[in-house]
Parts: sequence; C-alpha cells; structure tokens
Amino acid sequence: MKVNAKLLDQVRSRSSELENETIDEFVAGRLSRRAFLRRGTVIGLSATSMGAVLAACGNANKTGGAASSASSGTGTASPSGSGPAKANATLRVANQVPAAAVNPITIADNGGLEMLCQVGDFLIFDNTGRPGPHLVPMLATSWKPNGDGSVWTFKLRQGVKFHNGQPMTADDVVYTLQQQCDPKNAANALSVFGGILSPSGVKKVDSSTVAFHLNTPIGSFPYLVSSDNYNSIIVPKGTNFATWQKTMIGTGPFKLKSYTQNVGANFVANTDYWGAKPKLAGSAWTFYQSQSPMILALQGGQVDMISALSQAGASALFNNPSYKIVQIPASLHRELSMRTDQAPFNDARVRQAMALTADRPGMVKALLGGYGTLGNDSPFAPIFASTDKSVPQRTMDVAKAKQLMSAAGHSSGINATMFTEQFQEIPQLAQAFAAGAKQAGINITLKVETQALYYGKATFGNSDWLDGQMSLVDYGGRGVPNTVLQATLTSKGVWNAAHFKNSQLDSLYKQFVAAVDLNTQMKLSGQMQTLLLNETPLIIPYFEDELNATLPNVHNVLGSQIQQTFLGSAYMT
Repeated sequence: MKVNAKLLDQVRSRSSELENETIDEFVAGRLSRRAFLRRGTVIGLSATSMGAVLAACGNANKTGGAASSASSGTGTASPSGSGPAKANATLRVANQVPAAAVNPITIADNGGLEMLCQVGDFLIFDNTGRPGPHLVPMLATSWKPNGDGSVWTFKLRQGVKFHNGQPMTADDVVYTLQQQCDPKNAANALSVFGGILSPSGVKKVDSSTVAFHLNTPIGSFPYLVSSDNYNSIIVPKGTNFATWQKTMIGTGPFKLKSYTQNVGANFVANTDYWGAKPKLAGSAWTFYQSQSPMILALQGGQVDMISALSQAGASALFNNPSYKIVQIPASLHRELSMRTDQAPFNDARVRQAMALTADRPGMVKALLGGYGTLGNDSPFAPIFASTDKSVPQRTMDVAKAKQLMSAAGHSSGINATMFTEQFQEIPQLAQAFAAGAKQAGINITLKVETQALYYGKATFGNSDWLDGQMSLVDYGGRGVPNTVLQATLTSKGVWNAAHFKNSQLDSLYKQFVAAVDLNTQMKLSGQMQTLLLNETPLIIPYFEDELNATLPNVHNVLGSQIQQTFLGSAYMT
C-alpha cells in the first residue's frame, strides 16, 4: 500500500490517541477498508478525516458514500420507489399489540417499541445491515472519546424542537439518559447501562454538549445511546414517563393524534421536524394479537404494511409480485435459556444434550424460509466484525446427546417445562425444540403465553420469562453484541434467564467491551464463544433477517435490526 505520509500526518495531528490507533491499524493492514470505516464512525472520526486517510493510502476513488454519508443526519435509506409521492397519504400499518403501557422507561416488547420510533429520535441511528456507516448522526451531530474510552463527549444538533414547540437542549438529553440509567426506575435500558453508566455520569458541558463519564471504558459506547437502545428516545426535561403515553411528546417526524390501548394508534406528520419533512400525512396503526390476521388484512387491502414480519406462516407473501418484502441482514435471534441454578439443568452435560438435539438448518428452512443464518449458542452473530468465525459450528447429534444424558445419570429421561410467548414463529420453534429433545429423553411441556403474561413485570421473581425452568424469548438485533452479552450472560445481567454465573465470562466480557482494536475483540470473542459452547447456558438456533411486508405502492420504509420501523422518509404512489 503506497502511503501519502504528509496527508496522513495532517489527519493524525487533529486526531485523538484512540483515533490514531485505529488509523495505524488500517495503515498496517490489520483493518480492512470496511472495518476501518465502521470503527472510525464508532469512535467519532469525521467523514473528512476518514476520507483523507483512505486517500493517503491510495483509496480515494473507493470512498463512495460510506465515509461521506456519516453526517447525513437522518439515517434514511436511498429512495427505492418510482413515481411522485401521493399527496396527503396515510400509511396503514399492522402491528403486534403493545404488551403494556407505552412508557419509554419500561417498554420491552416489539409492539411498544414501534410506537417510540414514530414520535422519538435517538442520539444516533444504527444503520447496521445497510450500505454506508453503521452509525449515523441523529440528535447528536458528532461524538468523541477520551484516550481510553471512559469519557464520551457528544455535540447536539441545533434547532431541534419537541412536539410541544419547546427547543431541545442538553438539559433534556441529560434528564432522559439519567432516568434511563437510574436503578431506582427499574428501567429496561439498564440491560444496556447496568454497571456502565450511572446518573451522576451524565453531565451537561454546555447547552449543546453532553459528556458521558462511564464506570468502565467502553470502546463501542455510541451503540449504547443509539437506536439499538430502543428505550432511549430523547424527551423533555421533567417528563412524567407514567403518563407519557397520553401525549408521546418527542422530537420525531410524527406526532401522536390518538392512541387506544389494545386497538391502535394514529400519527400525523410533524411539519416542524428538524430533518427532511415527512412525505406521508400520517400513519394509522392497527394492533393484532398474532400475525395471521395481519396477513389477511394485507391481502384484503385493509392495511398497506406489516411491521416486523415473520416468515413462518407468511409464505403467500414471498415471491409474489403483489407484495414487497423489505429485508435486512441482522443479529435478531431467539434464545432458549435453561436454569443453570436448578436441577436437571445445573449439569452442563444436560444443557449440551439439549443443544445437540436442535436441527438448526431445518429450523432456518422451515421457520424462516431461508431468511437467516445458523446460530452457535452465543450472541456473536455472523454480521459482527468481532465474531470469531473459526469457532466450530455445533451440529445436531442425537446419539451424543443420549450419551451425555446417560453420563449425567438421566438414562431414563427427564421432564421439563418451557415457557414462551405468542409472537411470530416462536411457538413453532418451541414445538421444534420439544420434538428434537424428545429423541434424547428430554420431555418438554410447553407453556405458550401472551406477551403480557410471559414478560410479567420483566424482573426476577415476577416473570415467567426470567423465572421459568426453560424460557424461549425473542431478541432484536444490535450493531454490537455488548448489550445481549451483558444482560443475558453476565452474573448480574438483568435478563439472565439462565441464572448463569461464570467469573471467567464476566472477566472476558469486561475486557471485550473495553477493547478498542478489532483484533483484540476477535480474540476475546473466540474465547467467550468457546466457553459458551462448553457451558451452554442458552441455545441460539439462528439469526434472522429483519423483514417487513408492504403493498407495491409503499416505498422507502426503513427497518432496523431491532425490528423498528422508521417512516420519516416513507411515501406512497
């Protein structure tokens, strides 16, 4: 690689120590161009600096939009439709019924989080799965870490107004994030912030600058305040979250018109939106308990779109010119946890036996129609740059499962109960798990519940999800594995349904999230992947692509890995 040292020195002179380490990794050939752009975006390297580094290394003609689009502001996809937008159009959307009140502090289900991203914005948009940078500015225009990644400083967008006309300032951002990371609020976002960010660490620098002083260095912290952390839309200082559902005041492209519990919601365009003005006049959301009636509604012309589509039971919509499928490769997945603190799953051999009965390729084919990739019983999805892809893939082996059951003293079999939720293909996946397990003498009784009953209060002692002997749950995708690792597998994880406690994993996780270079991350991830295969506290059979289904006249719907639907740039023809 021929390097323009003078140009490179100019970039280095205005870059931080952490940024220069990333530049050095790229120049030395230890980071690919794609990995450099991704990592540079995360740590706050400007589009100008990244473009200059590529030019200095002889890649000026290959920058494309990846670096330059980092400051686009909205994270929206390029237009996918043709023809002029229909004036005053209202998009009709079929959506899973929210399992509880639409409260940004406590929302933990798909139906509810869809409401948040209609009216709210995040500091950053996670663009993972699409061309361009993984992180795109929203309410924050830029971010920078200190030398070791323990303090991150964010500059805020100017001229942003809440739906009530109030200007958004640093005070609102500080208030919002302090509430989201305060243990006293039992916030769902503590799954992200727990042990990492405390209320006292969220500090106002000036009216347009906020600094996050972390409890421990985090090399990928911007993901934690992005749309990945779906609870963290910015709301006005002093907001009463318990009554927020009545107004849903945020900064987003749509305003709440009406909301009827268990029935639906209506939104109208926010003509004062800071970004590109919405092309839709509004959207009308109808809530459903399951996907089958959503499909019938789309086929019957009652709705224009199904959000967060599962391929299971929807074959009539695929390869059919009457419908469009919006697809994003994702780390979206299902986790089957087993209580490692209770017999019989306190024996790793029993957990391994259960994992060896899963026909993963068959599950991907039958339940996802091929729209997914195999899981290997850890949250490290194939799309993550940090995933060690040399770790061997676990395959179905019933004979070995029987041997393990016999070695654990269960040659005559065991009985177990699996709790799960009525959501997308999950009931069918539970049945597939039970059928496979029976071959090894693991007899499973299924308890398929409504999401409201299954999640309960989403806290230990108050949730079949977290308290069940076996529990099969859905997880939205993220741009990095940090959140799912911390929340589901570390000893104090708030979503640790397996009740798994392993000091070695805790230590590896801390090293992993603090690591700023990709090579170190891959080394640590490989160790964690291997440890989790040996211990098997949970089973991840596959990673799903994120899907939406629309009529042909619907364009520019922007989905996310976490099954959010952004309609700010959507239009109808």
